[in-house]
Amino acid sequence: MNTHQKHCLKMDQWSSVLLMWVERIGLLLVTAATFVSLSHELVRIWGSGTVGLGDLLQLFLYLEVFSMINSYFGSGKIPMRYPIYIAMVALARYILLDMKEMTDQHMLSLSFSILILALAVLVMRFGHAKYSYDDVPEQPPAKTNHD
Repeated sequence: MNTHQKHCLKMDQWSSVLLMWVERIGLLLVTAATFVSLSHELVRIWGSGTVGLGDLLQLFLYLEVFSMINSYFGSGKIPMRYPIYIAMVALARYILLDMKEMTDQHMLSLSFSILILALAVLVMRFGHAKYSYDDVPEQPPAKTNHD
């Protein structure tokens, strides 16, 4: 291995470690922001003395975000279905909260969007079960020590 190749390998390792830390710090910031937002929502619900369906869906959105972050920290991967679930719940919440002001066409298009997202999850789950990609080699974790 020549000097240029060693330098490139060292830069790749350094870049990988840097990006790993940027990801982790970003996820910690998302976790903190979600926790703060959840806390504000719980205080608002407690203050109003009532819990509506929109409130419950909002709480499920927070739980899905926490679940997605936990999945990443556990496996290093975020399954694509988590953001799709979040989008589905967010659209359902939007429909419930603004139903009175929506036109029939708007409500139908949002409902159709949820259906498309649900079908996307179904296709992904079927594809993963039928055409598993376990043969894709895992990327080795970045080295953090200075060899």
